[in-house]
Amino acid sequence: MPLRFIGIDPDTKTADSPTVWVDHDNREIVLQGWKPGPELEAACAAFEVPGHAVGIPKGEAVIRVPARMVPMIREACDAVDRADDR
Repeated sequence: MPLRFIGIDPDTKTADSPTVWVDHDNREIVLQGWKPGPELEAACAAFEVPGHAVGIPKGEAVIRVPARMVPMIREACDAVDRADDR
């Protein structure tokens, strides 16, 4: 699974490093972000959406990424869309 690096949080100093990659083989966007605090994770787990089970399923996680990374996430979305053209 070769990943294509898209970008890293531009405000990264040395430790925190929210990052965006694309996995072309699986047509997925891969995000590294901050773990949420217990309140945010509980709020996400309790959120009700019609047709969706309440809670966070095993194998899934809630992460946080800064809004300043939206351009990188858009680029990753475009890269996954272009994978169809290959």
